[in-house]
Amino acid sequence: MTGSDSWVSVIQRRLRPLARIDRIGQFVSVGVAGASLETVIVFILTGLWTVAPLPAKAVGAEASISLMFLLNDRWTFAEVGKSGLSAVVRRYLKSHAVRLGGLTVAFTTLYVLTAWTDVRLVLAGADFWPTVANVIGIGVGMTINYLAESIVTWRVLSN
Repeated sequence: MTGSDSWVSVIQRRLRPLARIDRIGQFVSVGVAGASLETVIVFILTGLWTVAPLPAKAVGAEASISLMFLLNDRWTFAEVGKSGLSAVVRRYLKSHAVRLGGLTVAFTTLYVLTAWTDVRLVLAGADFWPTVANVIGIGVGMTINYLAESIVTWRVLSN
């Protein structure tokens, strides 16, 4: 740190790649695509096929995470990832690992909102409450996922 650099300016400069509005917008857009896919899967499994909310969430989350990884790798973080199959596979595995934090938050939110409450949101004979609770959980986990994906999977602070 030089004499003209304050610790605040050094931190701001270092964290600037995390605050890129275009990247955040892309990440949120990809998240909406993933959340939409997951929501449809959770609704089909819980509302139409009577699968319990947590197993339905697991199936939807895996499909969503895989879709979001592909979109983020090719669009949101395209300029920072190394090319080659082994690099992509490493990022895919890291992406799954770091998303455990966001998934833990989402699963916990879904569990609390469906197991600890007696809320039902019935429309046309189907209970939409597990679907709504799932969307709330997805929203809560998004910030955790953005930071973890940016820092660990695509290493934007190292570039």
